[in-house]
Amino acid sequence: MNDQLFIYLLYVLPLAVPLVIFLFKRSRRQKIAEETWHEAIESGLTEPSTLHPVFDPNICLGSGACYEACPEQAIGIIDGKGVLISPAHCIGHGACATACPVGAIKLVFGTETRGVDIPQLKPNFETNVPGIFIAGELGGMGLIRKAVEQGRQAMESILKRGRAQTPHDVVVIGAGPAGIAATLAAKHHGLRCVTLEQEDTFGGTTLHYPRGKIVMTAPMNLPIIGKVNIKEISKESLMKVWEDVVAKAGIKINFGERMEKIERQGDTFTVVTNRASYPTRSILLSIGRRGTPRKLDVPGEEQEKVVYRLVDPEQYRGKHVLVVGGGDAALEAAVSISNEPGTTVTLSYRSNAFSRVKPKNRELTEEASNSGRLSVLLESTIKEIKSATVLLDQKGTAIELPNDAVIVCAGGILPTPLLKEIGIQIETHHGDA
Repeated sequence: MNDQLFIYLLYVLPLAVPLVIFLFKRSRRQKIAEETWHEAIESGLTEPSTLHPVFDPNICLGSGACYEACPEQAIGIIDGKGVLISPAHCIGHGACATACPVGAIKLVFGTETRGVDIPQLKPNFETNVPGIFIAGELGGMGLIRKAVEQGRQAMESILKRGRAQTPHDVVVIGAGPAGIAATLAAKHHGLRCVTLEQEDTFGGTTLHYPRGKIVMTAPMNLPIIGKVNIKEISKESLMKVWEDVVAKAGIKINFGERMEKIERQGDTFTVVTNRASYPTRSILLSIGRRGTPRKLDVPGEEQEKVVYRLVDPEQYRGKHVLVVGGGDAALEAAVSISNEPGTTVTLSYRSNAFSRVKPKNRELTEEASNSGRLSVLLESTIKEIKSATVLLDQKGTAIELPNDAVIVCAGGILPTPLLKEIGIQIETHHGDA
């Protein structure tokens, strides 16, 4: 009997030990996922801002493949099912959906409580306004590889419209992944094209990611260039890829040129910018969903020292810097600059508390404030920006601070009004594909 028990244990133990280890790890992983989800609820960060996964519990097997594939650690496994536990961290790269072995994940915009406006598009990426096409993030596609493919296909659709009597066959607005691919395709097909970008460099939404951010993408095929083999890549490395592509292909992009309006004359258009006007037969909108940066509308804001995104904290070493805003971008900018030697950093926010920010950013801001590296002025507003100082009002008290730079992190004005103004129909998505 003892021999039989020994033989039984000899066979069972090698199987039991891995099972116990697996169950322990799964239990620990679920506990962490539950804590992360409750933290998101307490912080009010339960609404994803971009394309995000929705899990079908009837199909999901809880394999954990989505959890392993997500570089943002935004997904967890709770009660054997996949859950988006950190919606604010999700950037919509879709690696989770690709990794799921049973197809239990679909990528959607919006939620039941927060709708997202998406323009109506035909299969050829043309809007309901003949001659105006949309590709990339504005049309609901934030994934780099797919945005590139949309830009190429949209330009092929424009090619089928034939040559125009206007000076330009097409004007491409936006030099993100879709806009660059479209510009390459336009040159490949011999179309007369001008490409406009309101920023001083390309990259689209990726440009606004923090320094060092890992951008998920996949090998992509670019007109003229061919296959570009990249998978996981940092923001800076991706910017270098785009620089090399533009230089190699010899395409021209008008940086720092902002589209202000689109005028329609019959079946042609005129794109009016802050520099010129471009008559064209077709337009490709490849702009991001953040639109134009929201401004303060205060005297002195037109100065060069006022910017609307942080590129590199090091450029502010030894300077007096004012950061305006109360979201994650503002807190991240203020903290990162405060770490630079010799800086004097002030964070101004109109409300009395940072409510909808990631807990980690709130902790880092409090730490920087307590250490004296960062001055936080809640319930304050900017009144005037002078050449060497900035004037603020905090609960009726006037404050004047020495200032070398102002970084405004007040979000962007969505392009929805512009689209509606030129007649493009918009659909509101509430978590549907």
